Formats: sequence, structure tokens, C-alpha cells
Amino acid sequence: MSEQLLDVQDLRVMLPTRKGLLTAVDGVSMSIAAGEVLGVVGESGAGKSLTGAAITGLLEPPLYIANGKIELEGKRIDNLSYSKMRRIRGKQIGAIFQDPLTSLNPLYSVGRQLVETITTHLPVSDAVAKRQAIDLLKEVGLPAAEARIGHFPHQFSGGMRQRVVIALALCANPRLIIADEPTTALDVSIQAQIIRLLKRLCREHKTAVMLITHDMGVIAETADRVAVMYAGRIVEVGPVKDVIKNPHHPYTVGLMNSIPSIAREVEWLTQIDGAMPRLNDIPDGCAFHPRCPHAFERCRRERPNLIPMRNSQAACWLCKKEGADEQRQ
Repeated sequence: MSEQLLDVQDLRVMLPTRKGLLTAVDGVSMSIAAGEVLGVVGESGAGKSLTGAAITGLLEPPLYIANGKIELEGKRIDNLSYSKMRRIRGKQIGAIFQDPLTSLNPLYSVGRQLVETITTHLPVSDAVAKRQAIDLLKEVGLPAAEARIGHFPHQFSGGMRQRVVIALALCANPRLIIADEPTTALDVSIQAQIIRLLKRLCREHKTAVMLITHDMGVIAETADRVAVMYAGRIVEVGPVKDVIKNPHHPYTVGLMNSIPSIAREVEWLTQIDGAMPRLNDIPDGCAFHPRCPHAFERCRRERPNLIPMRNSQAACWLCKKEGADEQRQ
């Protein structure tokens, strides 16, 4: 991979409440290189979407960034004003959300929305912008782009609307795309098309993608690396093949074991007992220890940081000895 395009260090997102401050994202650090897809996976409430919102400057008040640093192409963006961040969002950072209707204005045709986005960020005329909009719709696989550029969002299927949203995200040739559950609301065949499209865009445009999802199948098919989140922290990160085939953190092991296999017949699907802790009830030590079948006393007292393994990192005390043994080899 080339040099890092996005660099996030010790990101902490807080939520003030009547009972005090709650930590929604707790010390997340990650990086993405140009042309790389980083998958971010975990259960609902793990902090995946909030991390993406913090990077794009779209945190909903009263949530706020309390600590950390976010750099895009070597320039810090987490401390920018709303107006400055708005100029970066769309031009340098594109966003794709789970429900395309939240990104599209139902009162305007998709062509008008594309043209306005292009002319806002690029010094081109409306005529040139319209030509670029048609080319973008063709690039994302929308059939009959010239005829449909005047259509409104409700005239498209869910898969077609998602393609329009991807075209919107690409309007100004952004260096980074935050894709938050871009395939969840789509059927399996459309999911596969969107996945192929994202991979092609990364390859051809050298665009970095942060792919947020709870679907390990999408991660396995799309991502180069994967970061597994739990209770606001990254608990394992590494190349997707290594994390899927040889997971180290018990939570990642549980996620992988819960995926049904077509190779063998089982009477019961494996599940992870318990539930993600609430923000006001994060346990001491490792947040996963109440659900972990391998937890011991140190897990209940001390919170582990990411421990280097051979090809990945895992925040688990069980990995400490294993990691030390691997480093000596």
C-alpha cells in the first residue's frame, strides 16, 4: 500500500448526559492508505458509525470529539470550523449511507442534485457538470443514464438509488469515502454488484474507503484490512484474510463461529452469549469479559491495549504470551 491517506489517533467521542459524561468511542486509532478498503465491523452499538461520523464532521450534538487527532493527507481536520469542514466534505471526503433516501432530496431530480454538487466543488459550467453527471451515472452502472438523469429518487429502485448516492459521493473525485452500511438494505444480488463497484472504484481511482458494516461476508469480499470494534474500542485489526482465518480476540472468534457454513450441517447455530454493554454500564477491565468464555482475573481488572501478533493486533490478555512467542520466532 502507498502512504497513509487517513490517520486517526486516539479518537474519543463523548456524550454528555444528566448523569455525567459517557464515552461512545474510546481511544480509536486507525489508518487507511490510498486505494485501500478498511472494513470496520461489529455489533450495533459498537461505535462504528460514530467513528465514521466523527471523521466526516457529521456528529449529531450533543456528541462531540473530546480527544484525539484526525489527519487527511497529512492535514488535521478534526479541529476545523463547520464551514471549512463543509468544503472538505464532498470534495475530499465522500459519504455513502445505508438508506439512500436520507442522502437524496425527493423534490429534486437526481441530475440536478449531481450538477449542483459538481458545480459547488469544481470550477465547471452547468453544461460540463451535466455531462460529468451522466458519465458518473454510467460509471456506477445506471442503465439509460441520459434518459434517467431527469428522474426523481422515488422513480428508482433501492439498488439504483444506492448507485446514484455512490455517484454523488464521487462527484468531486474525493480521496476518501466513508461507506456506512451501503449494502444492508439491498438484496444479495444487488449487494454483490455494489461490492464489485466499490472495489473497482478503489482500484481505478485510488480512492480510500472506510467500509462500515456488521456483515463479515461483505468484509471478506471487499476489504483489504479489517478492524473489529466492541464497546467503542478496536479489539482486533489486521489483514482481512488473517483475521477471518485466524482470529485472536475471543469476540472475533465468536463472530466468525456464528457465521453458518454450507460445508456442514449443524442443529444449532453458534452464538455469543449476552449483549453489548450500554454506554452507562461499560465494565471495568476488558469490556468483553462478561461474555468471554476464557476470561480470568486480569481481564476483569485491566483493560488491554492492542497487542502485536504476527500479522495483526488484538486487545486481549490471552494474546500477550502468544504474541511474544510469535515475535521471538
